[in-house]
Amino acid sequence: MPSLNVIATLRTCYTDKFGVPRQSGLVPAAWGVIEFEPAYRRVEAVRGIEEFSHLWLITQFHLVGEEPTSLTVRPPKLGGNEKRGVFATRSPFRPNRLTLSVVKLDRVELEGDLVPRLFVSGVDLVDGTPIFDIKPYVRYADSIPEAHSGFADTPPPQVPVIWECESRVPADVRVIIDQSLAQQPQPAYHDDSDREYATEIAAWRVKWAATTGGARVKSCEFVG
Repeated sequence: MPSLNVIATLRTCYTDKFGVPRQSGLVPAAWGVIEFEPAYRRVEAVRGIEEFSHLWLITQFHLVGEEPTSLTVRPPKLGGNEKRGVFATRSPFRPNRLTLSVVKLDRVELEGDLVPRLFVSGVDLVDGTPIFDIKPYVRYADSIPEAHSGFADTPPPQVPVIWECESRVPADVRVIIDQSLAQQPQPAYHDDSDREYATEIAAWRVKWAATTGGARVKSCEFVG
């Protein structure tokens, strides 16, 4: 079997894997830029891609270093308390760590040193994610209205995000932070409202507490 080649790298607003959305599309404002490897950095490779609104990305959870010791996992959707077979989940702790994500194609850049570059949104992947393949999303084939999805049949509930600090966060970054924290990215089995969490989003270090009233932002500082 031939080995897989990395064709591109995904640059995203998530430099820390903690806080990354658990599924694509849950944070519409979350942006990414697809930068091709030199061997695939050719304009003809993406000719016609602008005709599609969404793309499939086949990537890898490259920050999951440990080998899985079990073929069962505890999905956050079930509160982290019930086991399911790894192939019945989208857990990153899987044999080949491969991922499948749908992203929105916002624009195609065809001028500059790194062209072509693809600007996408709705990402659920950390900065630096290797990409093995890109395919257009085809509505008639990829959307199945009558499908059912077991324990993951509905999106996770969102909570209010309350800012308890003053910050000069740009409006476009604040939207990403708000949408990300509304998804309750903290471990499902944590129920301590005094516990603080922290992650880095779009070069801003944000700290928050998960309370019954929602996610309460304690501080947000630019880290560059």
